[in-house]
Amino acid sequence: MALDRALLLASAVELGPSLLGSLISHTTPEGTVTIRLSELEAYVGNGVDPGSHAHRGKTKRNASMFGEPGHLYAYFTYGMHVCGNIVCSPEGQPSGLLMRGGEVVEGIELARHRRTTTNTDRDLARGPGRLAVALGIQLADDGSDVFAPPFLLRAGGQSGRVLSGPRTGVSGPGGSSSYPWRFWIEGDPTVSPYKRHPRAE
Repeated sequence: MALDRALLLASAVELGPSLLGSLISHTTPEGTVTIRLSELEAYVGNGVDPGSHAHRGKTKRNASMFGEPGHLYAYFTYGMHVCGNIVCSPEGQPSGLLMRGGEVVEGIELARHRRTTTNTDRDLARGPGRLAVALGIQLADDGSDVFAPPFLLRAGGQSGRVLSGPRTGVSGPGGSSSYPWRFWIEGDPTVSPYKRHPRAE
């Protein structure tokens, strides 16, 4: 499957399963790291998805989710981790895929240098915060085009069955089984463990 901006005009919920196995690269002065995506979570806005940052409309923080598809929505979570989302859907219709887990397939030494507390290569990008660190995503990268340097999103290849289920760590109804918008490759060791939020409904 060829990846281009036109493909990302679809909703994140529709795109999530098909984008598993895609490759995302980020080049910095330190070098290039490429990750094969094994786990994604879909989020949409405009009152449709109570688990989304865009649920109540556009703000300064979530503005990138409302922009052109194929850009990055980066944000801080818990005041300490940056997470990266691939923006989908036509401009003005907020929709994004949170990159939750993946395998480092290029630049593993650099990823290890960035993730010094990680004991195994399997865990370098296993979880959205770890993935962002391994890939070198910072808050300043919010709004970056993932089809242009220093980023590059391209087709890869995923083998294995795609599974779906509730999103991890999402409170309220957005974390319930009514929103089975977490997608992952069955049996892939780089998929992060599921954690139900104690206030998920």
